[in-house]
Amino acid sequence: MTAQAKAVFLKSAFRAADFPALPHPEIAVMGRSNVGKSSFLNMVTGVRGLVKVGAKPGVTKSINFFILEGRITLVDLPGYGYAKLPVEMKKQFLPLIRSYLAARDRLRLVFLLIDIRREPGDFEHEMIAHLEKLGIPTAIVATKCDKLPRGRRAQRRREIADGLGIGADSVFLSSAETGDGKKELMGLIREYGSGKEKDV
Repeated sequence: MTAQAKAVFLKSAFRAADFPALPHPEIAVMGRSNVGKSSFLNMVTGVRGLVKVGAKPGVTKSINFFILEGRITLVDLPGYGYAKLPVEMKKQFLPLIRSYLAARDRLRLVFLLIDIRREPGDFEHEMIAHLEKLGIPTAIVATKCDKLPRGRRAQRRREIADGLGIGADSVFLSSAETGDGKKELMGLIREYGSGKEKDV
C-alpha cells in the first residue's frame, strides 16, 4: 500500500454469506439515503474517489468493505429510506444491515450520519436503540454543515441532540465540502481501531 493510498477497497457484499472474515477492528458508517456516507468516507480517509458518490440517492445497494492503513476495516452500509427505491429493494436493506450488525464480532464503532438540516426520525431512533442493545458504541455525525451559516450550526447540533435524547457534545459536525470535522472524526476512527477507545 502506498503512502498516498491510505485506504483501499476490499469487496462488496450483497448478502451475509459474502461478509469477509478479517482480523482488523471494524468501524461502520450508516445513515439514510443521500445523507453523504460516501462523501464522508472519502473526506475522512483523504482518498478521493475511494467510495463512489452517486448522482442519485440510494446508489449504495451493498455493504462495502475497505481497509484503512492496513489495520482497520471501514464499512459503508446501504442508505435506507429513499422513497423512490423499489419496495422490494428497500425491504432487503434493513435485514442486511441487521445481519451485518449481529455478525461482526470486531465491530468497534458505528458512525450514524444525519443531515444537519433534517430531524432525526424513526430510522435513527431504531438504529440507536438496536446498537445500544448490541453494546456497540455509536457516534452521531451531523453532515453537510457547510449548508448552514456557522451561527446556525450550534443550534442545529443542540436540536438534533435533543431529538435523540443525548448531549450536544455527542453530536459531531462534518462537511465533506470543507473538511470540517475531519481531524476529530479520523481521531475517533484511529482510537476505536486501536482498541484503546473511550466512551463517545
